[in-house]
Amino acid sequence: MQQLQSDVTAKLDRIAERFAQRSDVHELQFGITQPSTGLEWSFGEPKQYFIASVTKLYTTAIVLQLRASGDLTFDTPAADILGADTLAGLNTFGGTDRAAGITIGHLLSHTSGIPDYFEGAPKGGESVMARMLRDDVRWSFDDAVGTSRQLPAPFAPGTPGKALYSDTNFQLLGKVIETVTAGSYEAGVDERVIRRLGLDDTYLFTESTLDRADTVSSFLNGRAPLPRPQAMASFGPDGSIVSTTDDGIEFLRAFLTGDLFPVEYIDELTATWRTVFTPLEYGIGIMRFALPRILSPFAPVPAMIGHSGASGSVLYRVPDLDLYLCGTLNQVKNRSLPYRLMATLVNALR
Repeated sequence: MQQLQSDVTAKLDRIAERFAQRSDVHELQFGITQPSTGLEWSFGEPKQYFIASVTKLYTTAIVLQLRASGDLTFDTPAADILGADTLAGLNTFGGTDRAAGITIGHLLSHTSGIPDYFEGAPKGGESVMARMLRDDVRWSFDDAVGTSRQLPAPFAPGTPGKALYSDTNFQLLGKVIETVTAGSYEAGVDERVIRRLGLDDTYLFTESTLDRADTVSSFLNGRAPLPRPQAMASFGPDGSIVSTTDDGIEFLRAFLTGDLFPVEYIDELTATWRTVFTPLEYGIGIMRFALPRILSPFAPVPAMIGHSGASGSVLYRVPDLDLYLCGTLNQVKNRSLPYRLMATLVNALR
């Protein structure tokens, strides 16, 4: 058994090294844990990195805690918590403002129809993402929702079969957490997740921690360095957490096994999947990477659940193999690259 695991880890090392040598990959880190076999593998120099949109899983965990305590439900209108003025104009579809019908469940599942403040470009303008790629910009919650109000809504809230991945949904969920708990999002994620699980190398990157930017892995846009501390501090509940591969795997294990909220919720979160970016699908607060067989005819990849981030970060579990994967390639341009690495690593373990 020991020799077998040694052979397996050597194979994984070779795969990771091949990716790490690419000129568009920076400070590659990756970790794999398989509890059923005791396999533990890691690659790269351990260092904190921006997990980007994997942060959404932390936000989801807190919302589910609030659900468990009876403070809200999936059917609670977001306007009941945040006020009608906050939601007004965020989904105008068919000439009617439909924002009053947006629920917590819609926000979590990206079925609210609220346009994405980050990648959406107002008429005659450019997206926040385009500006961020050019310069280190900052924005506030009000800026984010204000941008979304300038964009056309693609469908009414809860339209069957429809989903639009929108960072604005999680900006709003961060405000829901702050309103219900009467505290900051930073305090909520620290008390309810980080300290609860003992994630010593995880924290929310904010304006007050800009001086720590040099200790966090930077990322690339293609081959060009992209230092963006102001922007990374602006994402908040949709993408500002810094963590490590070890902490990431421990967090996902806790998320999926009932250490953060009732484990029976997982069946609800994963009952229905809607395509947001092929081959990525969204349930309720959680993502699935499911590569269609037509795209991988020679090496089918089993489905993975967790989340990805635009910085090249991934955090997934492969239920069929009892496998946890966590890591980053620190690359924002080549978005398919982390999935190619994940698929190659997973197939090496089958």
